[in-house]
Amino acid sequence: MVSQLDQLKAFTTVVADTGDFKQLAQFAPQDATTNPSLILKAVQKADYAPLLAESVAVHKGEPLDVIVDHTLVRFGQEILKVIPGRVSTEVDARLSFDTEATLARARRIIGLYEAAGTDRQRVLIKVAATWEGIQAARVLEQEGIRCNLTLLFSFAQAQACGDAGVQLISPFVGRIYDWYKKSAGSTWDEAANAGLNDPGVKSVANIYAHYKQHGIRTEVMGASFRNVGQILALAGCDLLTISPDLLAQLQASDGAVARQLVPVDDVKPALAPLSEAAFRYALNEDAMATEKLAEGIRAFAVDAGKLDGLIEAQR
Repeated sequence: MVSQLDQLKAFTTVVADTGDFKQLAQFAPQDATTNPSLILKAVQKADYAPLLAESVAVHKGEPLDVIVDHTLVRFGQEILKVIPGRVSTEVDARLSFDTEATLARARRIIGLYEAAGTDRQRVLIKVAATWEGIQAARVLEQEGIRCNLTLLFSFAQAQACGDAGVQLISPFVGRIYDWYKKSAGSTWDEAANAGLNDPGVKSVANIYAHYKQHGIRTEVMGASFRNVGQILALAGCDLLTISPDLLAQLQASDGAVARQLVPVDDVKPALAPLSEAAFRYALNEDAMATEKLAEGIRAFAVDAGKLDGLIEAQR
């Protein structure tokens, strides 16, 4: 039996979306992604409590944000022992509107990885796709620090990321789906908005097509899935980052998987770069993207604060 997971791997780089590195081996993903919520969830498990305690003990007396970064990097190192590819480690979401602070934090995280013997090519720095975050990523990429732009909901965000030459973007399929379903209320037709018609799937497919048509090298990694159908509808996307629960469902099924996204042969000239004003206006015009970006930053900031609290309690 060839599982759907193995079939998907023929078209797409499969990425595990988790901080629980002890779950990874069974799915054999190429890369892994983390975020503040996933790390917070992991450190509250008994299996990972000693790792958190050790990180705090070794760096006791250092500033809280430094201990946090050591903890994030420690998780990343453990993940890299299990996967052959890259791990994404996120800059504090509370810095999402501060380019200089984002740069400083990203450089420190990479420095910690390198001090521990990890090649920077195996690390992606996750940054929220605000204007300020995208400009920080532009500078980081020029310094050889590869970036994963997250909390991405709109075409304007994707275009600006391509303009900045970032390594990878993570459009959030499930959260886009959530917004449209909630907005439609009782008129939502699940069957009519499934698969290729899912609004989150259509958003990613549109971005993928734009990048390929204009020769933009930025990788597209669909993220934040609610069901297997959304994943299979994006088979062929450069990468897909998938939670352990959905990876398990794909591994348990042998249904046929067909490629849906295919690169184009004819490359068109690049579009004119978005100015800051054009970016902000386009984002403002997209109610879904504006709301979900703000909501996502707030949620990650809350979980970053909770992680701070766990560490503070052990200092």
